[in-house]
Amino acid sequence: MSTTPAPTRTPDAHEATTPPPTPYTGLDKLFIAGAWRDGGSGERARDVNPYDGSTLAVHTLADKNDVQQAFEIAEQAQAAWEQTPPSERAAVMNAAVRIFDARREELIAWVQRETGGIRAKAEFEVTAARDAAEEAASFPYRMDGDILPSDIPGKENRVYRRALGTIAVISPWNFPMNLSNRSVAPALAVGNAVVLKPASDTPIAGGLLLAKIYEEAGLPAGVLSVVVGRGGEIGDAMVESSVPRLVSFTGSTAVGKSIAAKALGGSRMKRLALELGGNAPLVVLDDADAERAANIAIAGRFLHQGQICMSTNRIIVDAKLADEFTERFVAHAAKLACGNQMDPATDIGPIINEAQLSDLLQKIARARDQGATLALGGEPDGLVMPPVVFTDVDPAFDIAEQESFGPLAPIIVAHGEDEALRFANRTNYGLSSAVVGGDVERAVAFARKIDAGMTHVNDMTVADERHVPFGGEKNSGLGRFNGRWILEEMTRTHWTSVQHAPRAYPF
Repeated sequence: MSTTPAPTRTPDAHEATTPPPTPYTGLDKLFIAGAWRDGGSGERARDVNPYDGSTLAVHTLADKNDVQQAFEIAEQAQAAWEQTPPSERAAVMNAAVRIFDARREELIAWVQRETGGIRAKAEFEVTAARDAAEEAASFPYRMDGDILPSDIPGKENRVYRRALGTIAVISPWNFPMNLSNRSVAPALAVGNAVVLKPASDTPIAGGLLLAKIYEEAGLPAGVLSVVVGRGGEIGDAMVESSVPRLVSFTGSTAVGKSIAAKALGGSRMKRLALELGGNAPLVVLDDADAERAANIAIAGRFLHQGQICMSTNRIIVDAKLADEFTERFVAHAAKLACGNQMDPATDIGPIINEAQLSDLLQKIARARDQGATLALGGEPDGLVMPPVVFTDVDPAFDIAEQESFGPLAPIIVAHGEDEALRFANRTNYGLSSAVVGGDVERAVAFARKIDAGMTHVNDMTVADERHVPFGGEKNSGLGRFNGRWILEEMTRTHWTSVQHAPRAYPF
């Protein structure tokens, strides 16, 4: 999570004449069990703008006791929340949508400042988070069941659908508002309670703003808590607690596997909804338009500095087009403006933190050592890393086999479709992918052979819509988000049979 910048939305007549609401305050507190307060750890952490290091807020972090209290209160509040009429839960979701609209500029500014994203990225993210709430508003009326036949005379089989109970959500820093709310909104709408842990780099956009929005929308106290803290301190406590019935996690595969082991190995096994790492290939077939393919690759690789799970991690180009494509791609990448994400002219803002930048620089050095040719590069300015393009990349090089999560583009040359497909599937990941070609049906036939949860023809790998199934194969995760697929993840079915007439038993 998470794509094409959203088109500019025209405000309706009411919005055009209504002054913006007073900006939210108190975002230096956590939202635990219905109260805005400091966490109990006593440890204070600065939330900073990654471009200039300025302080956005200082939080006193949560500890395990805070997590346990949040879950206990959530479990109590959930029972009543699930029993509220569908109209009341839908009303809260619809109110949240109106708040997203009224506070759009405020939310965009927070996403930009905290994530280092340019405005186009922040606009998309706020729109996606808002749309998740709008889609979820229909869920209270989509809790359908079934009446099924029986081979036993006089028996009626009923299948009821209901909420799971309480859900734990752990979200990442790259698209924090969207990747939190795509789980939070549907979970709440169907009658679950939620305890959310946003990433330490983005606690406001990833959680505290959502708490403000749902509180303002009328969500009952205790149904949603937002705990901010170190993963090692409270992350395990969230997963190992006996309260949550499902853990929704978006992040690295290594952490996802650890969460899965804890969620399945505790006293009560939990469901899992995991969106993990990616290694998205963009395949350019020999009949593609080189300019169109280069434009698609530029957007798919460098949007949000490449810090997207669906970002184009490998560009696989047919040898017939390789020279022309590379020339156009490098020329376009060289023109991208790097700097302050708040400047409207900026295309590439800062990397999220020093650790991410250090890891990226190590990958660049390793690519050189392995024999890749640097076609475009530069030195970082603070946390701002200019685009880096490598050619002469072997599919076995680390930059082709590992997710870079930065503005680093490897170009791999393939000789024919069979080799291109082999290169595309040469990975343990399978989240997103893309194919560019002149003959659409040929490209679709190729796309269907890629082992991934999502493949886009003549478009970039970065794509998401609220009503389509979002998720991966292999080490890229379990389950699906969005639309009716997330509704299935967030609910459970209960077979209840009724024997209307006496039946004969074997003894």
